[in-house]
Amino acid sequence: MIRVVYMGTPEYAKVILERLIAEKDLEVSLVLTQPDRPVGRKRVLTPPPVKVLAQSHGIEVLQPESLKEESIQERLRSMAPDFIVVAAYGQLLPKAVLEIAPCINLHASLLPKYRGASPVQQALLEGDRFTGVTAMLMEEGLDSGPVLAYRYLEIGEETALRGLMERLTHAAAELTPKVLRRFDSLQPLPQFDALASHCRKIRRGDGEVELHDAEEVYRKYRAFEGWPGIFLSGGLKLLELELEERGGEHLPGKILTLEGESMILSCANGSLRVHRLQPSGKKPMSARAYCVGRGLKDGDSIL
Repeated sequence: MIRVVYMGTPEYAKVILERLIAEKDLEVSLVLTQPDRPVGRKRVLTPPPVKVLAQSHGIEVLQPESLKEESIQERLRSMAPDFIVVAAYGQLLPKAVLEIAPCINLHASLLPKYRGASPVQQALLEGDRFTGVTAMLMEEGLDSGPVLAYRYLEIGEETALRGLMERLTHAAAELTPKVLRRFDSLQPLPQFDALASHCRKIRRGDGEVELHDAEEVYRKYRAFEGWPGIFLSGGLKLLELELEERGGEHLPGKILTLEGESMILSCANGSLRVHRLQPSGKKPMSARAYCVGRGLKDGDSIL
């Protein structure tokens, strides 16, 4: 039996944990996750998905503010795990924890590309054709440890965050038990630091777009699906759109034409087909309803 301590927090980590629990030759004896946080407008204190799953299976859960606490480190040592598996946990592991057992991280990029907090969004923002999951042997640096295994995925031209995240999640869940079982036969491959790139945590302000390049706006739309979404400087949210034209020079923000319930919106380079949008403080509506309500017609600007 392979003894595992698991560290993770969001849905991505929950699905991986679910797979580990289902494996008959693996035993998850302890789970660490982030503390419960207030969620939504009403700020309701909500447990992380990993905690909910672990407790439903009767697995002990710890939620330390810091892994530097001596009591937490002692508890981890007392478990004598064969592995510590980490997936989107939200804290760096101190040296004292890394020395307890091999610590394996499931990172949602092809390392050394996109070390850091938002690798999936970054792959979409950059227009990458491929991404994947990396199983990495952790060290003190941020996502810099030697690679144990990869799983590659292709990114379609219309792939958005939720769909890509779901595919990466299941790829990571499939990869993890295979790495644990074959660990002794794997040869860790050091990352080539000269090729490393980093990505930071997404902020709400990242969703503000300027209508310069239609393809860039479309990439942000796909990358920021759900949150923070994309919006213009005046607060107008673009809820549903497609890339209409990659080339072609226009005055940005011009309504090129209304087609059905949608409008073709110009960018300085290219154009977008906007289906639904939401003015600040208003309900979502079709692009046509928005234009009709404001007396806008072909050739007018929404800026």
